[in-house]
Amino acid sequence: MQPALQDGDLLAAVDLGSNSFHMVVARYVLGQLRVVDRLREMVRLAEGLDERGGLAPQVQQRALDCLARFGQRIHDIPPQRVRALATNTVRALARPQAFLVPAETALGHAIEIVSGREEARLVYLGVAHAQPPRPGQRRLVMDVGGGSTECIIGSGLDPIERESLQVGCVASTRRFFGDGKLSRKRWKEALVEVGAEFQQFAGTYRNVGWDEALGSSGTIKQIGEICAAMKLTKGSITAEALPEVRERLLRADRIEAIDLPGLSDERRPIVAGGLLVIEAAFSALGLSRMEVSKAALREGALYDMLGRGGADDPREASVAALMQRYGIDAAQGARVETTALALFDRVAGDWKLDADMRRMLAWAARLHELGLAIAHSQYQLHGAYVLQNSDIAGFSLQEQQVLAALVRSHRRKVPGKAFDAIPDRLLADTKRTAALLRLAVLLHRSHEAAELPEPRATAKRDQLSLTLPARWLEQRPLLRADLDGEPADMAGLGIALEIWAD
Repeated sequence: MQPALQDGDLLAAVDLGSNSFHMVVARYVLGQLRVVDRLREMVRLAEGLDERGGLAPQVQQRALDCLARFGQRIHDIPPQRVRALATNTVRALARPQAFLVPAETALGHAIEIVSGREEARLVYLGVAHAQPPRPGQRRLVMDVGGGSTECIIGSGLDPIERESLQVGCVASTRRFFGDGKLSRKRWKEALVEVGAEFQQFAGTYRNVGWDEALGSSGTIKQIGEICAAMKLTKGSITAEALPEVRERLLRADRIEAIDLPGLSDERRPIVAGGLLVIEAAFSALGLSRMEVSKAALREGALYDMLGRGGADDPREASVAALMQRYGIDAAQGARVETTALALFDRVAGDWKLDADMRRMLAWAARLHELGLAIAHSQYQLHGAYVLQNSDIAGFSLQEQQVLAALVRSHRRKVPGKAFDAIPDRLLADTKRTAALLRLAVLLHRSHEAAELPEPRATAKRDQLSLTLPARWLEQRPLLRADLDGEPADMAGLGIALEIWAD
């Protein structure tokens, strides 16, 4: 298992945003996180995204250079204490691995892609820890990024509603003011389009309600600073201040001519899109005031790391919720999990499988029958589809792909495309873990409650041997027949299986 955090340990979170890349380094002291370093670079990744999902070479190089500098700072921090998260622009890439492989090399650490709703959960977690809410208080938290905007209603440390919209400061500036021209007519038309995005969930959010609104991200912080510089507020954003900021902005007829008090030069090219999104949100949600939070996704990722691998791992709760929602046989899942983990522990050293993959195997064992809620025929396909395409709190998209691949390949012949979505760095480990899950499922095919004799397994490179008691096997001719056919079925994993009886 992953070693527990000790006083003095360093953790780092890297946020590959569509506008800026951020990194925060914190020290774990007496159960708390103390920030010791922050780095931020304006990369504008979304600026290089084209309509076909390609990334401009010069923008990719800008990102890689930034990540290399970040990597120097966290070179000595163990991999399990670093989380690097990619958001909207990387999600939109047609070939994300073409960016992620060199990006991981530059950073020196793995990079996970998170869904919009998982991004929202982490933003809320960061804000909630930075500014603890009062008991029973509900909050609306909004984060305007470069490519997307997340809106969350939560209570305490837990989100209640999460939404992610494809509008952000970079994307909206490019979409509505791509030629650099500004006008009131354009603004009005753009406001209607962006407002329609918020209207999709505005009714639900208003019904749930909130006691205060907080804004997260550099865009919201910048608009708050502009409001303060114009002496409209003391740093918050209000419904009365926004029209005055907008009118001041629209005195310019071009982006480069925008003259707003407190506006930084690096924010000038994208401030129009950011202000547009905020004004649309205020109108659709009926907001009167939004305070500015110093925390964001990266702080949420740090606090999420404290729970991962332990009793507070949010992924445990998500797996339990999936089991309940799809009526999964928990007893059968537990039997398969016990055997799968016993096999794992036998071969983990030889195959160099880590604690993260052990957890993925445990969750896959609990969820392997999920697809039965849809249909028995090809139920492994149905289960894999649900896992790959659902918003599952706590899981990155790559983790969901691993989970889906394990469930997809736990029975029948393994298709060649089952692992196409798995990053190269995880491919061999995922296939080997899939082999262990297959054997555990096969050994418990009868759904008997009786305990199995402990299976003995050994592994070497791409070879796996399983030894079972001969007399026990003789009493189970159907299982014996299934095991005899398993080496051929498992061939799609690239693993040579041998079954022995003694």
